[in-house]
Amino acid sequence: MKRLNDEQTKIFFEKLTKYIGTNVKLLLDRPDGTYCFREMNRRVYYMSERILKLAENLSEEHLIAVGTCFGKFTKSNKFMLQITALNYLAPYAQYKVWIKSSAEQQYLYGNHINKAGLGRITENTPQHQGVIVLSMNDIPLGFGVTAKSTTDCKLADPLITVCFHQADIGEYLRSEDTLM
Repeated sequence: MKRLNDEQTKIFFEKLTKYIGTNVKLLLDRPDGTYCFREMNRRVYYMSERILKLAENLSEEHLIAVGTCFGKFTKSNKFMLQITALNYLAPYAQYKVWIKSSAEQQYLYGNHINKAGLGRITENTPQHQGVIVLSMNDIPLGFGVTAKSTTDCKLADPLITVCFHQADIGEYLRSEDTLM
């Protein structure tokens, strides 16, 4: 387990800021202790400092994973957020999209959200903003990037894509062998 270098830290926190804004600091300083991010095998893990101290006593070849995987760095040094981070990002999201129950299944199969499947969207959501996708019952389903702003969504054709799919909870079944 090693610390993220300066470039990785910048890329990682820019990605988190896209989804939860300034609430990133709430992930690190929590009432139940101090938490941190560490990198192992190009994956970024989120864990308490107490768990980190215990994990440092083990050699890296004996560790598969420690904490919750937030995502991984690609070979081109871009950060890909994984669905395993959803439960930590959803409570702090600035912008949210709710989808109708008729569109949930299509979204969970990996498709984008069109205007006909859009239930609600947070007011003043800009275009190309990271959003948390929720069911109409406020259950987090995944995250995406808005294709249209809130004002553009109101005037859009029903078949226009309003939110691009990034990750969804259906990935637990589709990619269970690679999600660690």
